[in-house]
This record gives sequence, structure tokens and C-alpha cells, in this order.
Amino acid sequence: MDTRHLVDREIAPIIDLFPRADLDAAPIAQIRAKAAETYSILPPPVIAPERLLVPSIHGGPDIMVFLYRPATTRPGGGAILHIHGGGMVMGSVEQMQAGPAALAAAAGVPVASVEYRLAPEHPFPAPQEDCHSALAWLAGQADALGFDAGRIIVAGESAGGGLAAALAIMARDLGGPAIAGQLLTYPMLDHRTGGDACPYNNPTTGEFIWTRASNRFGWRALQGDYKIDDTRRGWFSPSLADDLSNLPPAYIATGSLDLFFDENLDYARRLVAAGVPVDLHSYAGAIHAFNAIPDAALSQRFNGGLLAAAAIMAGSSGG
Repeated sequence: MDTRHLVDREIAPIIDLFPRADLDAAPIAQIRAKAAETYSILPPPVIAPERLLVPSIHGGPDIMVFLYRPATTRPGGGAILHIHGGGMVMGSVEQMQAGPAALAAAAGVPVASVEYRLAPEHPFPAPQEDCHSALAWLAGQADALGFDAGRIIVAGESAGGGLAAALAIMARDLGGPAIAGQLLTYPMLDHRTGGDACPYNNPTTGEFIWTRASNRFGWRALQGDYKIDDTRRGWFSPSLADDLSNLPPAYIATGSLDLFFDENLDYARRLVAAGVPVDLHSYAGAIHAFNAIPDAALSQRFNGGLLAAAAIMAGSSGG
């Protein structure tokens, strides 16, 4: 189905900025190089990061973290662990600085963006373990950075949103570190989407930017030889988690034409059924990564809501 006429007019130019790519047809290095060119359209960060190496608590190599400190830190506030997008196979903290820098400035709290290892070279559970290690490191920096360790939130977009959701489940299952909230931007949650076992049959989603073929590639790369038949399946694909209780409150934002629209709504529904507070937003006419057109009214509403949620979740108890 041709859905271009359903795309919000102001964000439609992004379709040509992110040309359709056959991820199966090119070497992964070429895919990443092309993606890096596309990410170069993102605005520069409003805060310059500190580059730090932090230890793995899972036996892996040290992990690069970009730390963004706001000019003015909110008294009594927490911190944010940011996880970048890229379909599990591309992207980096270097290429995606604008988002976490904006979070730090808006919320008035330190933001650490984690350079997790990418698939297919490093399949599950390597990316999840890197994110969990970065969370553990951040929790240990509460005194040094001057934030409340009880108000750490996790945030991410696309694959990063999926990893943030997985990290919330993982931290619950492993007994910490404590997470106070989840900011999930069109998160990549369900490995079945776009495949033969896909439970969603929405004809208007996923035509642009991140397609069903792209999704199959990303999940297959992340899965490696993992059989998805043990208690970690929710860490791999959060939509497969049997138990979503006792997870932190979630803010979920998605687009009505995004491939992840149905899995995002289904995950929100299941969170609510498990007693988890959920703030859910769907933006009409929005495709994947639409907010890369920052001046569009739709993007401004989206970004305003996300930054406000970050300030509330990670801000001081006084608001």
C-alpha cells in the first residue's frame, strides 16, 4: 500500500533524506558508513560531552560513555541513561549527540549516553549487558555528579528505546540498579514484527525509513544463535516478556505510520494491565525518525512532550 499521502506534509522531506536501503545486499561496514552520512543532518549538540570509559560488570570490554552535564543542575534531580538508535546494527554516541544533550539541558540533570556493542559482531546479550554496565556505573556516580540515585531514568529511540525497555526488565530481574522511569521513543520491542510470525497486520505502517525487511535484518543480527527459549527472552525482545509487573513508569511516543506503532501500543496496553503507569502518545502522519525534521510542528509537539516528561521523571521531587 502506498502511504506517502498519509505522511504529514512538513515531515515528508525526510523520506528522501533517508533513502530506502536493502540491508541484506551490502556489507555491514558499508551500511554503517551510509548511515553515518544520513545522521550528519542531525543538529549539533547544545552541550559538549565528556568522553569516559567505564567498566563492564558482565566480563566484557570497557564501554565508552558520553556524559552531558547541564550548565545548571536541578537540585534533588536524578540522571538519565541514554541509549542511541540504529536498528541494533548501526549508529554511535558520536553520531547521535543532539538527543542526549537536549535531554540534559531540558531536565537539568546529567545524561550518560552509552556506546553499546553492535550486532551482528556482538549479538545478544552483548548490547544489553553493556547498557546494564553503564547503568551500574551511572548509579555509582550519584555523589560525584550530585544527583539522586533513586531518580535515574532510561531513555532511547528506536533500537535504543527497545534496549531501554529491555534494560528496565533486566534491572528488575537482576535486582538493580533501580530505575525511576522509561522514556521510550518509537521503541523497537518485538522481534516478530515484519516476519512470518508477526501478530500485527497493519497495511499503513512501515513503508518508509525502517521497513519490515530492515526490521528482519536487525533482529536476525541481534539474535545470532540465541534460541529465545529461556527466561531472558524479555531482555532480548521486551514484547516477549511474560511478566511486565514492577517496572518503572513509562512514557511511550510513536508515530501512526511507524513500523513499530502496533507493537508500541500493545506494549503500552500490557504495561497498564500489569499495573505500570504509562503515558502514551501517538502522532498522526508520523513515520519512523520523523523528528529529524526539527522545525516541523509535529516534531516540535513531539520533542516538547518528550523533554517535559524527562524533566518530570528525572527532576526533583518538587517538580
